[in-house]
This record gives sequence, structure tokens and C-alpha cells, in this order.
Amino acid sequence: MNRTISALAFLGALLALAPRPLPAQAAAPIPEVGGAAVPSLAPMLARITPGVVNIAVRGRVREQNPLLQDPFFRRFFNLPQNQQPEERETQATGSGVIVDAAQGYVLTNGHVVENATRIEVTTKDNHRFVARLVGTDTDTDVAVLKIPAENLTAVPMGNSDSLQVGDFVLAIGNPFGLGQTVTSGIVSALGRSGLGIEGYEDFIQTDASINPGNSGGPLVNLQGQCVGINTAILAPGGGNIGIGFAVPINMARRVMDQIVQYGSVKRGRIGVAIQDLTPDLAQAMNTTHTNGAVIARVEPGSSAERAGLRSGDLVIAVNGVAVRSGTQLRNTIGLSRIGDDVKLTVDRHGSEYSASVRVDPAGPSNDNGPAAARPRSQMR
Repeated sequence: MNRTISALAFLGALLALAPRPLPAQAAAPIPEVGGAAVPSLAPMLARITPGVVNIAVRGRVREQNPLLQDPFFRRFFNLPQNQQPEERETQATGSGVIVDAAQGYVLTNGHVVENATRIEVTTKDNHRFVARLVGTDTDTDVAVLKIPAENLTAVPMGNSDSLQVGDFVLAIGNPFGLGQTVTSGIVSALGRSGLGIEGYEDFIQTDASINPGNSGGPLVNLQGQCVGINTAILAPGGGNIGIGFAVPINMARRVMDQIVQYGSVKRGRIGVAIQDLTPDLAQAMNTTHTNGAVIARVEPGSSAERAGLRSGDLVIAVNGVAVRSGTQLRNTIGLSRIGDDVKLTVDRHGSEYSASVRVDPAGPSNDNGPAAARPRSQMR
């Protein structure tokens, strides 16, 4: 005991001798070195971080104890045969981004607001709002919230189709409940799919740290534009290893438009089975293209057949955007509005032509499961 007291007294003396912190002062201007301002992202972040919000969720889930499913266990303890699931309250936190200040729309992840009974949104200046869930799309893990449009700041949406590997990006959110935090990195890869995380996958991969609580926050470029919604990380050991994934903002925007208009996403189709262009297929088709989606089959009577598409055609662009894979084409068509026309650029035996195809509603028999379950061929 005496040894502990002596140590505390010694520590107190050291603290007493330590220099006292100076009073808080106004933020200093960006320093200059050699007459030129040192590069800083602070001015850009000052503009957009008011549009990044913290989301606190309360919900209720029903859980069934697995032991109560065992007939022997129930007989041993003389328990009723029909055990009702227990209901418990849950709490979760995440992040979101205001994308429409005039209407009060906030984008976040679907898993952030899952099973929510009450959702609270807190802005950077500590204004708190009770949010209404407009809708959720589980296949893309995108959710849309609505809060009162009171002096809000929106983060402008960029064009995720223009991203390139190597572009600098920032992830903004509320990790570990610490408050708003910014991390930086680059775009490590584009068009990541087959991860089994969501049904419609076309992820931006980044090494900007995406930690627990960052889910639903924006991935922004150096112009301060939101180019993605942070969603997941690859964490084999349970921690961040520099492989994070974000939903491209162009995909999230299409999902949001449908949720706002219809309350849910109405999936579209054109009636083709597609697969990725492999080196072997490219050689067999005698094409110089290395990326694209090969049409393996065209359904009779479908809009694709009416547009003149054939088995063996190679789709290399959709609406002017280059197609990297069959998954990308599937996602674009699946999230297009019913009744819209999509413009496909097609390579047929080395000759390119354009085809305008009407998007039909996806029927109940369509395979809308995760892309990871269809590594070879996908129906759209």
C-alpha cells in the first residue's frame, strides 16, 4: 500500500512540473514553405463534413435459443414443446451522408438500420433528428432515410464510373463511436464482385481505413464529391487489413431514385444469359477486346431478341460506359427503370454496332440471388 501511495505522489509531482497547455486559439492559416502553401485537404473537408452524419439505431430482434430446439433438452427440463422466440432490444451505430439538403434525404447502409424501431441522425454540429426510413434494398445494402430539411449541408455526388485505380479517396464516418473521423487511401481496384456480401456487387476497393461505425459513410474524392458508400471490409483476423469495399455512388443513386419513387427497387431484365469474357472465349470469338459480357443465350420473345441480339454477341459498353464484366452489365440492367431503353454497344464478329433494348420487369422466376452463386452465367 505504501509503495502505491509513493508512486502516486511521485507521478503527481511530475505532472505539477509539466508545462501547462496554452489556451485555445483560432485555427492558424495553412503554413507556407518556400513561398508556397503546403497542400492540405482541410478546406475541402470543412465544406463537406457537415453533410456526414452519425446514425444511432434502436431495434428489436426475436431470437430462439438453440438448446430449446432439442427435444431431449425440453423433456429433461420439462419445458413446453412450443417455445416462443425471445425478443430483445438492440442498439447499433453507423454513419450516413446527406445527399439532398432540400428534401432531407440521407444515404446509408441497409445493415446499419436493420430491424430498427427508432433511428436518430446527428449532424456534425450536434443537431439531432428522428429519421424516417424511406426504404431499404437488401440486394445492394443501400437504405434511404429522411430527416427534416433544417439548415442541412449535402455532400455533392460524383461520377463513380470515372474512377480509376490509383485515385486518392477519403473515407469519412464515425468509427468506434469516437466521433467524425477521416481516413485516406487510394482506389485499389474496381468492379469487385463474387464476394457473397450482397446480391448486386460492383464494389470499389480501397485501402482507406473503414472501421466499425464507418458503414454507411461516404467515400469521397479530392474534389469533395461522394463516389461511394462505405460498406464492408475483408477482415480474416477480425481487424482492418487495408481491404475495404464501397458501393459505387452511381449504383446507390439509382437505388435511391427507385426507393424514393416506389418505396422499393423494381428490378429489370432484357432476357439474356451472360458470362464474363475470358481469354479463351476472346480467342475463340476472334476479338481484340479483353473485357466485356458475352451473351450466352437469348430468350425467345424477349426484348433482347426484339432488339436483334444473338448468342455469341459481346457487349462492350452500356449507355456509353465500358463494360468490365457480366456482373456489371447485370447490375446496370437490373437497376434501370422499367420501360427505359438501354443502349448497348455490341461486338459481333469484329464489327461494332449499337442496339437499343427495352428494360422489362423481372418476373418472380428470375434468378435474383447473390452473384457469387452464379459464377458462370447470369440471367438478365
